[in-house]
Amino acid sequence: MMLRRIFLLNHFRGTAVLTCLLFLTLTGLQAQPAVIGPVRTEPFVLGITDIIRSTVMNEERTLNIYLPPGYNEQDSVRYPVIYLLDGSVDEDFIHMAGLVYFLGFPWLNLCPPSIVVGIANVDRKRDYTFPTTVEKDKKDFPTTGGSAAFIRYLGEEVIPYIRSRYKTNNTSTLIGQSFGGLLATEVLFTHPDWFSKYLIVSPSLWWDNQSLLNRTVTLTTQPDVRIAVGKEGRVMERGAKALYRKLRPFYADKRRLRFHFFKKENHGSILLHAAYEGLQD
Repeated sequence: MMLRRIFLLNHFRGTAVLTCLLFLTLTGLQAQPAVIGPVRTEPFVLGITDIIRSTVMNEERTLNIYLPPGYNEQDSVRYPVIYLLDGSVDEDFIHMAGLVYFLGFPWLNLCPPSIVVGIANVDRKRDYTFPTTVEKDKKDFPTTGGSAAFIRYLGEEVIPYIRSRYKTNNTSTLIGQSFGGLLATEVLFTHPDWFSKYLIVSPSLWWDNQSLLNRTVTLTTQPDVRIAVGKEGRVMERGAKALYRKLRPFYADKRRLRFHFFKKENHGSILLHAAYEGLQD
C-alpha cells in the first residue's frame, strides 16, 4: 500500500511538473509580440489573363500574359513576344515566365525583357495534331486532327490580338514541347515567317508514322530554329535528329539552326533546360 502511495505521489508530482513547464512555455510564447509594427498584405501578381471568344475555334480561349518589369503603356518601349504552347497556369506558364524574368535580369542580360503569352489548352491532343492514318492513334487519341484550325486561330486571332493590345516589336518566338513541338514544327513548315525563332523541344514527330518529316518543305524565310531532345528513347531522339537533318540544307549560316541533346534530362525535365539555352541566342 505504501509503495502504491509513493508511486502515485511521484506520478502526480511528475505530471504537475510537466504541466507547469508546459504552462510556463505557453505563457512565455504568448507574452512575446506576434509582430513588430503594422503588417500590410498585398497580392503577388505574376501576370494577367485575357479570355477571348475565338471565332475560328468557336469557343472561349484563355491567354495568360506576363509583362516584363517596367512595362508602361505611356512610354515608347516595345518588347519581343514569346508565345508558349501548353501555356495554362497549371502547365508551363508560371515557370516559363519566371525563367524569362530571370534571364532578363540587367546583371545577366541573357535575354531581352519580353512579353510571355501562355496559350492555355482546351484539348491539346485535338489542337496540336493533324489527322492520322494510324488506327491505333485514332483509338488512343479520339479527338485528334484539329491542328489546321488551331494554326488559323494562332495566326488570325492570337498574334493580331497581342500586337494590337500590347506593346510588341517585330521579334517573336514560338515554344512547343511534345505534341506542342509537333505543332510548332507544322507551323514552321507552313508559315515560317510568323516567328523570328522556333524553340522545338522533344517534338512528337512519331505521329502518323512520321509523315510530317516526309513532307516536301520549302522555307521561304529562315527563322532561327532550336531543336532539343533529352534522353527520351530511340523514337523521340531519332525524330528530333531527323528534323534537324531535314532543315540543314536551308541554312547556310549554321548558327541559326542548332540541335541540343540533353543527355541528363527526360521528357518531363527538359523544357526549362532547353528554354534556358534556346532563349539566350
